[in-house]
Amino acid sequence: MASSKGEQKRVVLLCGDYMEDYEAMVPFQALQAYGVAVDAVCPGKKAGDFCRTAIHELPPGRQTYSESRGHNFTLNATFDEIEFSKYDGLVIPGGRAPEYLAMNASVLDLVRKFCDSKRPIASVCHGQLVLAAADSVKGRKCTAFPPVRPVLIAAGAHWVEPETMLACVVDGNLVTAATYEGHPEFIRLFVKALGGNITGSDKRILFLCGDYMEDYEVTVPFQSLQALGCHVDAVCPKKKAGDTCPTAVHDFEGDQTYSEKPGHAFTLTPDYKGLDSSNYDALVIPGGRAPEYLALDETVIALVKQFMDAKKPVASICHGQQILAAADVLKGKKCTAYPAVKLNVVISGATWLEPDPIHRCFTDGNLVTGAAWPGHPEFISQLMALLGIRVSF
Repeated sequence: MASSKGEQKRVVLLCGDYMEDYEAMVPFQALQAYGVAVDAVCPGKKAGDFCRTAIHELPPGRQTYSESRGHNFTLNATFDEIEFSKYDGLVIPGGRAPEYLAMNASVLDLVRKFCDSKRPIASVCHGQLVLAAADSVKGRKCTAFPPVRPVLIAAGAHWVEPETMLACVVDGNLVTAATYEGHPEFIRLFVKALGGNITGSDKRILFLCGDYMEDYEVTVPFQSLQALGCHVDAVCPKKKAGDTCPTAVHDFEGDQTYSEKPGHAFTLTPDYKGLDSSNYDALVIPGGRAPEYLALDETVIALVKQFMDAKKPVASICHGQQILAAADVLKGKKCTAYPAVKLNVVISGATWLEPDPIHRCFTDGNLVTGAAWPGHPEFISQLMALLGIRVSF
C-alpha cells in the first residue's frame, strides 16, 4: 500500500518496439503498485497503441543473448503530449529500442531536460545508449550491459564493470543497471531517488511455481516485492534451488482466446522438498498453464491449506485460482479469476466477482485475487496492504 504526504509522484517510461519485455513491464507495474503514476510513451505512437517487446536471455555457452517475441506492451500516454515539468523522474528500459531511440531528437531533448534539472533518471541494460547520445553521462559513474561499454567510455562516462548482471550504480540523480536481473535494487534505488521511504518490508514471501506459468505473473510481483526489501523465495514441485521453470507469454492478439509464446526461464531459489510453510508470511500463486497440473499435486494442496488455515495472506492471479479451488479453500470466499476459471471458482463454493475491467483485483480477508497480469498494480498493492508494507513520499 502507498501513501503520500504531497502530490502523487509522476514518472515517464520511455518505450520503443523491441524494448526488453521485463525491463518495460516490471518497473512500470511495480512503481504503480507503490502509488507512483507512470506514463508509458513512445515517439510516433499515442495512448492505446502498443510496442512489441523482446525476450532476451543469456543461454549457457552462448556468446551473446538470444531474442524471441515478448508481450505486446500497451502505451497509456502520447509522447507528443508529454509536458516535462509535470514529471518527477524518467525510466529507460533496455532491449533493442534504445539503439534507434538514441537517434531521435525529441527523445534526446526530453532526456537532457531531466538530466539538466537533476531529476532522477533510471536506465537499464542498453538504455544507456540513449543517455550517451543525449550527452548525459560525461563525468558520471555508470554501468550497463557490457557491450554498451565502448559507447559510454567514448561519451565520457566513468565505466563501472558489472561484476554480475545484478549490478547497479548510483551517481547523483542517475541510476544505472546492467540487466533486468538487477531490477530489485534498480527499482528500490529509483524509489529512494524520488524521495520514497519503504516501511514494513521485513517479510518472507513464497511463490508457488511450475513450468509454463505466465511470464509476467511470476516475475513482476516477485521482483516488485524484492524491490521493497522482502525476502522472496520461489519453489516448484520436483525441482531444486537453481533449477529453472520455462514461462509462457500470454497475450490477446485477435483470436478467441489468448496466444502463447515462450517466455524467459525463471530461476528457483530453495528446494521444494523439505519446505516449511511456517517460515513464510505470505504465499503468491502465479497463473498461466502451470496451475492446472499443480492442482493435482497433493503436496501443493497441503501447502496451500497450511497458509489458508493459518490465515496468512495468499495472493493468487489468473489461473492460479484453479489450485485454490482444488484445495477446497474458497468456500464462502469472494474472489475473481481469469474469466475461463469462473467454473472452478463457482463450483468450489465461492462467490464470483466479475473482473470488469480485467485489471480489477479483490481482497476478502486474507485472500487477494486478480484476473490477469494487467491487474498487477492492484494485486501487489493489496498484498502489500495485508502485509503492512508502505511506500510513502
